[in-house]
Amino acid sequence: MISFVFPGQGSQKIGMGEDLFGRYPELTAKADHILGYSIQELCRDGERLNQTQFTQPALYVVNALSYLKKTEETGLKPDFTAGHSLGEYNALYASGAFDFEEGLQLVKKRGELMSRAKGGGMAAVIGLTHEQVTDVLRENHLDMIDIANMNTPQQIVISGFKEDIEKAASVFEAVNGVKMVHRLNVSGAFHSRYMLEAKEEFSRFIESFHFKPLSIPVISNVTARPYEQRELKETLTGQITGSVNWTDSIRFLMGRKNMSFEEIGPGKVLTGLIQRITAEAEPITDEIKVPAETGKSSITAASLGNEEFKRDYQLKYAYLAGGMYRGISSKEMVVKLAEKGMMGFFGTGGLNIAHVEDAILSIQHELRDGGSFGINVVHNMKHTDSEEKMIDLLLKHGVQNLEASAFLTVTPALVRFRAKGLKRGAGGQIIARQRIIAKLSRPEVAEAFLSPAPDHILQKLAAENKITAEEASLMREIPVAHDICVEADSGGHTDGGVAYSLMPAIIRLRDDMMKKYRYGKTVRIGAAGGIGTPEAAMAAFMLGADFIVTGSINQCTVEAATSGLVKDLLQQMNVQDTAYAPAGDMFESGSKVQVLKKGLFFPTRASKLHELYQRHRSIEEIDEKTLRQIEEKYFKASVSSIYDKVKAHYSNEDISKAERNPKQKMALIFKWYFRQSSASAIKGDPDAKVDFQIHCGPALGAFNQWVKGTELESWKNRHADDIGMRLMEETASLLNQKLGSFLQTC
Repeated sequence: MISFVFPGQGSQKIGMGEDLFGRYPELTAKADHILGYSIQELCRDGERLNQTQFTQPALYVVNALSYLKKTEETGLKPDFTAGHSLGEYNALYASGAFDFEEGLQLVKKRGELMSRAKGGGMAAVIGLTHEQVTDVLRENHLDMIDIANMNTPQQIVISGFKEDIEKAASVFEAVNGVKMVHRLNVSGAFHSRYMLEAKEEFSRFIESFHFKPLSIPVISNVTARPYEQRELKETLTGQITGSVNWTDSIRFLMGRKNMSFEEIGPGKVLTGLIQRITAEAEPITDEIKVPAETGKSSITAASLGNEEFKRDYQLKYAYLAGGMYRGISSKEMVVKLAEKGMMGFFGTGGLNIAHVEDAILSIQHELRDGGSFGINVVHNMKHTDSEEKMIDLLLKHGVQNLEASAFLTVTPALVRFRAKGLKRGAGGQIIARQRIIAKLSRPEVAEAFLSPAPDHILQKLAAENKITAEEASLMREIPVAHDICVEADSGGHTDGGVAYSLMPAIIRLRDDMMKKYRYGKTVRIGAAGGIGTPEAAMAAFMLGADFIVTGSINQCTVEAATSGLVKDLLQQMNVQDTAYAPAGDMFESGSKVQVLKKGLFFPTRASKLHELYQRHRSIEEIDEKTLRQIEEKYFKASVSSIYDKVKAHYSNEDISKAERNPKQKMALIFKWYFRQSSASAIKGDPDAKVDFQIHCGPALGAFNQWVKGTELESWKNRHADDIGMRLMEETASLLNQKLGSFLQTC
């Protein structure tokens, strides 16, 4: 693991950034416009460069450009970032909290406010610990002095009025063990109570900014722990008066496994501090430590799941919402989730290309300031051309995240999507722009997605110029799936799998495939199916899930693009209120979908139609009484009129085949009922209510019981993003309780 650290004031030097301004002329010009002067000329001006209002913007710009150069040349992304005082803004920039211009506006204001502080001073006490410095201040009644920086275990910076700093310096110089007291060349008492006015004004200024979800954990100077998104503004503002706890920040990072550090920016000040910290202090390894005074562990909603997964997809939470067909997982749902640092997949099944394109453009417009989303693609065995057109659309609009559902094997369309844009980084690693999350429930399917793409598919795609020779070559070194979601018993298409059996089996298979192919990047394993309560989510994470995917619970929200009648029915269901019925899109094969049964005839009628299909060679073989019942109760129309509608829906080729094959004709007529039952449900046709086809799993029944008696009991108060947040937060809380109870019994 690697942490990028960014320096603050004290690291500036004349001529810094000379090799960067020409390399990034557009950003340099933007900096000049925001600042109202030339950043390049400032970095050549030794007098101005040491004045706070100029030092901070200069360092921010040079640090930011240094970061861009580093990532471009190496392809390396850090696992964590941290910055010393001003450098923390660069750490947040690297994590995507704000863009270059927004960060510079914040830093410019911060520098201006801090420069107004006059009559203050700071001094570094070398040789004493934080506790020892605190004792000396207390014993000598130096209560007007604050501790500003804990740079190393034995380098502590104090801050206060200049005369008080001079008095304190004299005291410390006489203390046994003090090696040096170094007075700093500053005009203000930075990181102390005396910056309160600057803090309050900055707090008002920062309120108008919108911070995006952090894609990389950023260690806060104030807490020496990763930033919490919801407290980002408060924490960043508090840094102005709070101490810079650099020692514990590095100790925390040391506590992560195999951590290395790289200083990004001018000079090596932080490198020297880190060398002393690692030599003098022990790592902090408190990820599951339960402090006696609070009884709380450090597990949070944001810490659940795999950190690398969250960084790859630029998420705050390891929480995804699967794509429900016909756009039930709507563009509104996708945007809501993205704005909270989660990710949703727009459901394309059953929609035409124009509808999907409109949704993509709308989502991209809404998320122009940041946020991750994906598109769900359902396998269509009979019409692979529609799959190809969907991939064309996703590539056209730069969609990077694809949720592949119901695929029994790897297809050329998926391989083409995954291959586009593959390149090798400066460090030799393969950089993949396009990511596929394969949703599956069978080990043989998992093995196909965990393998490199079949060579015959790569050769064919390259020969047809659909991918380049380089892309084909690189695809032989990576798995088809970027990540995998193991789907247990769920709504819609399901194998009715048991998570307790599936998860361990697929995780072991993943590990074996990683060893077999020596992949450089781990494929993460997510869990879906049955997740509707904190207990279920906790079980998923305990089974080893790197992320979770919810489905049924999102169908009963304001954002779900289905009718209020459907949501009323779903709100009333319990865990026992589902059944398996034949799937309309795979009617002939007898595949099953899980649907709502409470108050509905669809499961029984769908099963009856499939039974008739199996028993008879044509619709004419069905006895008159049964056929009349179907026409009156199921179709509410004659078979002949339904067939006329069927002919308008299918291609001439399909109809010609049906005319030659009576059994196939019967299948097409019966499948009309399945399409109509779905359409009626989404539209909310009250006359067709008993025939509604509503894909749903028992997770929603469990969710309904969980929220009973709360404001979420009514679906009209349920929002997909709020549900995601509550589920993750209460899962973390539940884990904390269980962990605390476990540790107390040990």
